[in-house]
Amino acid sequence: MPGRGALCLGLLLPVLLGCGSAQPGACPALCECSEPARTVKCVNRNLTAVPPDLPPYVRSLFITGTPLTDLPAGAFPAQRLPDLASLNLSGNHLRTVEAGSLALPALRQLDLSGNALVSLSPQAFGEGGSPLEELALRGALRDHGVLLGLAALLQSGALRNLSRLELADNGLLLLPAGIFTALPALRQLDLSNNSLVGLRNVSFQGLGQLQSLNLSDNSLGVLRNGTLAQFRGLPALRHVRLDRNAWVCDCAIEDLLAWLKDSDQVEGKEALTCASPDKMLGKALLKINGSDLNCSVPTDLPSQLQTSYVFLGIVLALIGAIFLLVLYLNRKGIRKWMHNIRDACRDHMEGYHYRYEINADPRLTNLSSNSDV
Repeated sequence: MPGRGALCLGLLLPVLLGCGSAQPGACPALCECSEPARTVKCVNRNLTAVPPDLPPYVRSLFITGTPLTDLPAGAFPAQRLPDLASLNLSGNHLRTVEAGSLALPALRQLDLSGNALVSLSPQAFGEGGSPLEELALRGALRDHGVLLGLAALLQSGALRNLSRLELADNGLLLLPAGIFTALPALRQLDLSNNSLVGLRNVSFQGLGQLQSLNLSDNSLGVLRNGTLAQFRGLPALRHVRLDRNAWVCDCAIEDLLAWLKDSDQVEGKEALTCASPDKMLGKALLKINGSDLNCSVPTDLPSQLQTSYVFLGIVLALIGAIFLLVLYLNRKGIRKWMHNIRDACRDHMEGYHYRYEINADPRLTNLSSNSDV
């Protein structure tokens, strides 16, 4: 019996010691781990910070549905998580993403959707470039300051490997100028379910690999010729979605109609319909002809006004030049005329001065009266 008790104690002692110390591949509390799948899931748990003891083997990490509010610098240590490639942080309460919080050497996919972000640092991925290929920000850019932070991040060139960008469901009215200019590898761009009213300040130049552009469920009334020319200049663009927009079917839409009829880039273009004016409501864009629009005025009024202002400026400049030339040719006569005016003014002023002196001196006044007698 004593020998059997000693044997049991010897077997239990390593187990008890192991329970008291964290192992390198141990799973954090409130998380579920699968080492064969190299996956860690911390879903719908009461996490207020990123677990500091994530196993180094993790390649796919899910932290969703938690009260997590902040990602500080070093939230995901690069030395401890060298293989972390897919990071899903959607549906939390994240508000701030600080500089250096996402500086992971192997990160390829990041999902920040469904967070009410108020601050996104342009240095969130560190000082150097990031290998990130997919970024989802669905419903995370309601704050205008975050949108500007994202624009600065994208324009910095830190995400030049990005091939998929999702900006849907953010209520965006306008996009910052040049927001996509430093994304040469971008293939898919989702801007659906926003409130975009125009794309005039948006440049698609440099997106030579762009294949899919989703502009559905916005408030677009027309696409101007400059935007359409950019679409024509994108050789890989084959999937453009424009459905469920507020198309205004007046004379300004003629360029869009011509592009729709000639282009094979638009998906479901047969279903595009007018939202206004009332007489055109529900009419298919591809079935509109010139008589329906009844265009009797120039379609591009801003361009016409700009041309008119230029012409008016040229006319005024010519009139000014002719006036100066006339003055130069008649400079002698003008000089003589100016001298005559000066002499006449001087004689007139001398007369006033003489009368003032007489009125001011009583003696001269009496003298003047006697001379009159």
